[in-house]
Amino acid sequence: MERTCIVGCGAIGSLYAAHLARGAEVWAFVRREDHALALNRDGLRVSGKHEFHVSLKATWRAAEVPDCDFAIVATKARQVEESFAPVGHHFDQGVVLSAQNGLGSEEIIAEHTRGQIIRGTTFMSGTRHSDTHVQYELDTATWMGPFEPRHTPFSLVKEAADLIVAGGLKAEALPDARPAQWSKLIFNASVNAVSALTGLPHSPHFADESRPSSLGHLLHKLIDEGKRVAKEAGVQLHEDPWEMNKIGAMTNHPPSMLYDVRHELPSEVDFLSGAIACEARRSGIPAPLHTAVYQLIKGKEASWNYRNENKHAVVENGVAH
Repeated sequence: MERTCIVGCGAIGSLYAAHLARGAEVWAFVRREDHALALNRDGLRVSGKHEFHVSLKATWRAAEVPDCDFAIVATKARQVEESFAPVGHHFDQGVVLSAQNGLGSEEIIAEHTRGQIIRGTTFMSGTRHSDTHVQYELDTATWMGPFEPRHTPFSLVKEAADLIVAGGLKAEALPDARPAQWSKLIFNASVNAVSALTGLPHSPHFADESRPSSLGHLLHKLIDEGKRVAKEAGVQLHEDPWEMNKIGAMTNHPPSMLYDVRHELPSEVDFLSGAIACEARRSGIPAPLHTAVYQLIKGKEASWNYRNENKHAVVENGVAH
């Protein structure tokens, strides 16, 4: 795997791009022209857990992306379709790793490339200070496994994991990545939802159960509910999401959904608590907490553009607006 493309250079994408560029040819496919120009001019600086600077190639034009041996899709889940569809054919002879929160990204990727697909999930975190500077914070592994419908050879999963490790990041190749993906799903759905609704970063509040009013009680119940849904789906978790929460709560890291809410952007809630609620309905079991936070966040998103306060509602096709 000599040439790699990182699709999306937010915090996680920038960490992948910078580390892999230390030993391979790396292209970054980004959304904005000024972002691509800045990366081509200034490269990428990493601070925090690692300190270094690299040069790489970047473009915002899909036609300029070359055919690549390896690609990492590092956009948010709701951006996968828009970001990957224009460039997917460049990886028809290669391998594509998904690195989204939640469920469903691999299926979207599969619609736009004939290449092999790796089911991935990462627990590492970073903060993007600018287009050319990312801070590396939580240095945990990317879990990777074959995407079952594509019958991806495990040898390719191991090769991709070795490439990531050679760049200085942590990665673990797994024969089945679904247990890891569900562990991260439950952790992320619970933490992101509570962060978005309270305005708190992932702080010690999320693991505190010392008083009846402590926020950790709600986190624990959300996580336990997610575990029940996973068990009903036949998934044995790779890691305990509650332990993941306790580790992450020491970082004071602002989760992606908190950023979205602060900036009134559409969130990934459909792929997180929405996915857990959907799987619970499919399995015929209740998931009242994840269903409630899913509905609350969708309501919060609706509030940003609602302009009818103190105006009579209009009913169209039985729905009031």
